[in-house]
Order: sequence, then structure tokens, then C-alpha cells
Amino acid sequence: MGWQLYWLWLAAVSVITFLLYGYDKAQSKNGGWRVPEIVLHVLALAGGFPGGWLGRSVFRHKTKKIIFVFVLVVSTALHLGLIYWLFIR
Repeated sequence: MGWQLYWLWLAAVSVITFLLYGYDKAQSKNGGWRVPEIVLHVLALAGGFPGGWLGRSVFRHKTKKIIFVFVLVVSTALHLGLIYWLFIR
């Protein structure tokens, strides 16, 4: 049960993160309301890092800001560690 809930959580937060990367990219082109960067960081840390990586790649968004790479790397490492600690060891 634990694995299923965790994977469901990761999938849901990743989809939201991915969509917000796309929305923010569109808004940056149109001069509209932007998603605050802290929201994207918190979502990545909460488990949306796969959506963050994919969003950066697909939308070519936030690729020049090193802080986004840093947060995504840290988030990926934290969740891999969490997976190991909770489910593998």
C-alpha cells in the first residue's frame, strides 16, 4: 500500500509541476501573470521533480537559472534517499 500511495503522490505532483512549467512559459511569452519561482521549487521538493525535469526540457523553460537545476538535483536525491529508506532497506 505504501508504494502505491507514494507513486500516486509523485505522479500527481509531477503532473501539476509539469503543467505549471508550461503555463509559466506561456505567460512569460504573453506578459501575463507568472507562477512564483518558489511555487515551482516547493512542488519539486514535494515530489514533483520528474515533472520539473520534463517541464524544463519540453518547454525549454528555466534552463538558464542554475537554482532550478540545484533544487531539482536536491529534490531527486532526497526522494531517492526516501525511497531507499522507506521501501528498500
